[in-house]
Amino acid sequence: MFRFAQLGSNLYTGRTSVPFIPRRRLWLSISALLVVLSLIAPLLVGGLKLGIDFRGGSEFTVSNTASTDIQTGEDAVAQNTDAEQTVVTNIAANTVRVQTEQLDDDETLALRDALQQAYDVGPDDVTSTFVGPTWGQGVTRQALWGLVVFVALATVGMALYFRTVKMSLSAIAGLLFTVITTVGIYALSRFEVTPSAIIGFLTILSYSLYDSVVVFDKIRENTQDLAHNDRRTFAQEVNLAVNQTLVRSINTSVVGILPVGAILFVGAMLLGAGTLQDLSLALFIGIIMGTLGTLFVSAPIYAVLRQREPAIREQAERLERGDVPPAPADDDAGQDPPARSRRREEDDAEVQPVPRMDPSGRDRPDSGAVV
Repeated sequence: MFRFAQLGSNLYTGRTSVPFIPRRRLWLSISALLVVLSLIAPLLVGGLKLGIDFRGGSEFTVSNTASTDIQTGEDAVAQNTDAEQTVVTNIAANTVRVQTEQLDDDETLALRDALQQAYDVGPDDVTSTFVGPTWGQGVTRQALWGLVVFVALATVGMALYFRTVKMSLSAIAGLLFTVITTVGIYALSRFEVTPSAIIGFLTILSYSLYDSVVVFDKIRENTQDLAHNDRRTFAQEVNLAVNQTLVRSINTSVVGILPVGAILFVGAMLLGAGTLQDLSLALFIGIIMGTLGTLFVSAPIYAVLRQREPAIREQAERLERGDVPPAPADDDAGQDPPARSRRREEDDAEVQPVPRMDPSGRDRPDSGAVV
């Protein structure tokens, strides 16, 4: 713990520095490669595995079961229907959910009886529902519209907050990196894309923007008086700002990952409660990729977008030559030397000695304290 605190102090003062900006070409190249792989990933595994809410189909819920064995449900579906897409999930204690392709009336009745016999439950313990493809298309359309509207509003909001379009575009670039890579990894896991997963994807958008705002606030603070900066170039100040917020970004990610990981690994995988596994997986991947997107995508892109500005190039060339920047204007600017001297004498005259008190309550004249 002490070493971690010391590392945080060294990162903040610049004694230790991670080269986020000096090696920005490397990080951006790796990020671009990850984006390309994430776009290809769904094609390699046969596309996203859409849930019944998006593709439509038949759903059966078996309650009060003595056994929640998934293979039992899969065998019942295989023996009584020709459905190719079957998902059997343990959604609660003594409850199993079976999702298949759209079945006709005869197949629905046959599968319902088969599930009743396979799990040894009563007729009232097996319920069936049907989700039409039209409803699924409506959910898909609304999810896409929600993503587009969110990105548009976030772009405008970030531009107004930071008063620069370049910071807004950089933050959105990191956000898109987070979403694309999260969807790619999610596709490789072969988890179903459900409305809960969509909620998870939209949630990580907010997380990614929050992390970007924290980092960009520090960048703005470090670079706001760049014309009078004689210590570091713009790129160096950006890199320092990212390092100064690195510990906070890591801590925020860890705090977010711990409860989500508990739901994913303990609840879904160990206890078999698959109700929230899609949501928790989307959040788990998104929190990690959101932090990486801010550090290795948003900040480097912002440095790239501004490095060609004349003022930034001039400041970098001046530091390379070793020139001292002009001092910022103060209240004494424009006054002649005698006037500044008289003002300092007046200011010094306002500092009066404060008499000390001895234990008897009388003043002691030998006081050197000042206010």
